[in-house]
Amino acid sequence: MTHPVYLVDDDEAVREALCLLLSTVGVEARGFADPGLFLAQVGRLEPGCLILDIRMPVISGLKLQERLAGQGVDWPIIVISGHGDIDACRRAFRNGAIDFLSKPIDEQDLIDAIQRGQDVLDGQLRRRAEQAETLELLAALTPRERQVLDRVAQGYTTRQIADALALSPRTVETHRAAIGAKLGTTSQAELTRLWIEGQAAAP
Repeated sequence: MTHPVYLVDDDEAVREALCLLLSTVGVEARGFADPGLFLAQVGRLEPGCLILDIRMPVISGLKLQERLAGQGVDWPIIVISGHGDIDACRRAFRNGAIDFLSKPIDEQDLIDAIQRGQDVLDGQLRRRAEQAETLELLAALTPRERQVLDRVAQGYTTRQIADALALSPRTVETHRAAIGAKLGTTSQAELTRLWIEGQAAAP
């Protein structure tokens, strides 16, 4: 397991026990007693899996889950509770939790849930790296090349692009060749995929 685990629980005994357990299986675990402190620091933390207790004073685990989502933090979340109920479980999953565990927590269930969280986080980080690479490739295009790519992705023919941009077909083909060289493909399907990724990843 390569990513850290952050445990937010106001019960010191639970924090210490779970952090000790995770350390025995090679997981870097850090405990937080105060959800507000965790929220203040999360922007400076390395991406990891979260374990949130439901019942905490001031900010509950479910409310913390919602606030994290509002800040754009979509790390995998495991919700734990000594007083779990169906409504709380449903709300946690609706807000994106990957598991809901009742105290006393079964050690193997927790380790299995964290492994799933690690896999989810690996996928998220891989997709973000791919998106960053796509944006870097698209940023190399000139404004005119971007206009041509926009229309290629929308299924325009060379003649239609030429008419739309008041260019000659030969000039459009020249731009398409330059786009293909910069993006590493001349396939319309692949160009369209990169364009869609760029649209989705653009700030």
